[in-house]
Amino acid sequence: MSKNIYQNDLKDRTFRFARDVRVLVKTLTSGMVNREDSRQVTRSSGSVAANYIEASEALSKKDEVYRIRICRKEAKESKLWLELLLVSNDASAINEISRLIDEADQLTKIFSSIIIKLENQLL
Repeated sequence: MSKNIYQNDLKDRTFRFARDVRVLVKTLTSGMVNREDSRQVTRSSGSVAANYIEASEALSKKDEVYRIRICRKEAKESKLWLELLLVSNDASAINEISRLIDEADQLTKIFSSIIIKLENQLL
């Protein structure tokens, strides 16, 4: 498989992550804590996808590494907000929140691997 195919797969995966977070947020009760945590996770999950698009259009390897680092940071942040939502919501949302926490964790690991590979290319 070519790099482009992997890029498109990850582009689609980050998009689905951001979309699924938005679908989840619509189902949550609208208490003060949920509103703030939902707002934060919506932003960070969208940032994962947006920065991955920017990374795939990077002007240099250094720029690509920088953007992928932002993707990883935003995936970690998304995981935090999802974990907080897990604590403050009832059983009806737990399965989907847990699935999204796992996806954020997997994306973090993927981005870490990409960073290592790209940094080795810069040497």
